[in-house]
Amino acid sequence: MNQTELYQGLQAIGYPVAYSHFTTEPKAPYLVYLFAYDGDFMADNINFLDVANFQVELYTEKKDLAAEAKVKGKLKEMQLPFSTVETYLDSEKLFQTVFTIQLIGG
Repeated sequence: MNQTELYQGLQAIGYPVAYSHFTTEPKAPYLVYLFAYDGDFMADNINFLDVANFQVELYTEKKDLAAEAKVKGKLKEMQLPFSTVETYLDSEKLFQTVFTIQLIGG
């Protein structure tokens, strides 16, 4: 899977989606995704396999289990294992749920 396919899959959830940030913040819930770091597999002094770690961030006005389930369901459908961290952003008055995924070879 590559970054374009990730974007298309996230769009299919039905929430506004942007890479990194929106120029004008939409009404929550919305999604932001961005490259976090690489974890390439290296062998014989070369990058043997590209491994890109991305964050998919869900922003909601309240704890929204249905929105989280939509994102989790789509990531599972796309066969992307994920880990999740949640925090409340006081300055934004929003919940942020971060799904960390890996795109291998893309």
